[in-house]
Amino acid sequence: MTLRERIQAREAGLAFYGIAPPKQSTDPQTLARIVAQQSTRLRDLSPDALIVYDIQPETERTDAPRPFPFLPTLDPERYAADALASVDVPKIVYRCVPKGSRADFMAYLDEVRTADAPRHAVLVGAPGRDAYPTGLPLSEAYRLTARHAPELMLGGIAIAERHAHGATEHLRMLEKTQRGCRFFVTQAVYDVSGTKSLLSDYALALAERGEQPVPVIVTLSPCGSEKTLAFMKWLGISFPRWLENELLHSSDVLGQSLALCEQIHTELSSFAAAKGIPLGVNIESVSIRRAEIDASVELFRRLRGK
Repeated sequence: MTLRERIQAREAGLAFYGIAPPKQSTDPQTLARIVAQQSTRLRDLSPDALIVYDIQPETERTDAPRPFPFLPTLDPERYAADALASVDVPKIVYRCVPKGSRADFMAYLDEVRTADAPRHAVLVGAPGRDAYPTGLPLSEAYRLTARHAPELMLGGIAIAERHAHGATEHLRMLEKTQRGCRFFVTQAVYDVSGTKSLLSDYALALAERGEQPVPVIVTLSPCGSEKTLAFMKWLGISFPRWLENELLHSSDVLGQSLALCEQIHTELSSFAAAKGIPLGVNIESVSIRRAEIDASVELFRRLRGK
């Protein structure tokens, strides 16, 4: 079965691997080495899909200083289609819609229609109210996709932390499903309780409407240092106090992180199955630290097929 067919069949247990494109400033020799390393890694892991993120500065989201400087990356669409063309894995490319104009998005849809292979995308909005104020709204992008390129397999983002503040994230999921989203990918999860609340409200709302859930892909991201944890918190990822203590006071932060990610996956998989929600996993590897990259590979291998 193709990835599209597996998603449409609401298959549980899908295993994705997520990366960020290299920086725009990467010199050609280093870029070639990165592409070769990633290609080898992906062929070895053979995930059900590769996610390629569209990294944004996100400075509008918070007044706190960014722990790591933002450096623009290569275009994720081009990187997935060109640099990683030899990797025979379905690619799901994130696209920050408001970053471009309506004409830019229509050109993208034209490319989708004429592509030789099926395309998969996660459309995302602006990272803050003041970011890209004149760009194309996400709601308009959904409308244009439905009209001009309905063959594009769309996914949406689900954020438990947003649900914790307003208890409306499940309603956003339902609305995005009506607009064409056929699966959801979460922000990186370290707060099991918050994610359970989102899944519970989602299941109840579906039951009330007599509708079926779409696959929810839970993102897990290894954390190997105090600075990485600080950056993840800056991005809005919630860490329960006890779990943060477990990491910061461990003699092996990365090993402890992998163990916690396994526990989170086991607990959420059991909870989602009881609710009838097809749960999958996305192992995120956006760090440039070798140890954290290797940890993402190890975590993927541990969780695949669980």
